[in-house]
Amino acid sequence: MKRLVLTLMLTLGAATLAQAAQPPALVAKIQAMLAKPPVMCGRFDQSKQLAGMKKPLASSGRFCVVAGKGVLWRTLRPFPSTLRLTRDEIVNYQGDRVAMRLDAKTEPTVRMINSVLFSLLGGDLAQLETLFDIDGGVDATGWNVALKARAPALAKAIGGIKLDGGAYVKNIVLSEAGGDRTSIVFSAIETGDAAMTADEAALF
Repeated sequence: MKRLVLTLMLTLGAATLAQAAQPPALVAKIQAMLAKPPVMCGRFDQSKQLAGMKKPLASSGRFCVVAGKGVLWRTLRPFPSTLRLTRDEIVNYQGDRVAMRLDAKTEPTVRMINSVLFSLLGGDLAQLETLFDIDGGVDATGWNVALKARAPALAKAIGGIKLDGGAYVKNIVLSEAGGDRTSIVFSAIETGDAAMTADEAALF
């Protein structure tokens, strides 16, 4: 996730947002299927395949998406690390130490980055449509979409993004233009205030 944040940071500053069109029928159907709880937490398992390496890098942990507040991404294995994204800043913690802080006041693209990441994790395709062309399908059991960056600067970094799910996003696959590929699987989804631990709630 930290790598994705840095990739977006480098490219979105040069990208021009397209005007948001009315959501097509596909997007409207998927939006109708998605649950939109105010608090959602769960487990993630991430596998990153680097170009030129045979063995993927694996990590796992917990995430929380809190409407109106932000996203918490807690890597537990192989090394503990916490990334907190709010409207105004991105903070990376290594233990109790702040390892990185990006503030919207000094880095104007922070709000745009966070908007993209919130939309990816929450399945907000209407918001993602401002940056990506969307193609995919939907049936009674679920949906799948492929995102292709509209802005050349973003397309140079992100080759494409695929998502699928039902009431919640289940899988995200990010293909970078350089050949790296990141797959994230979400499971054990819980909703409501009780979904967060006391430590997680304190970070908001």
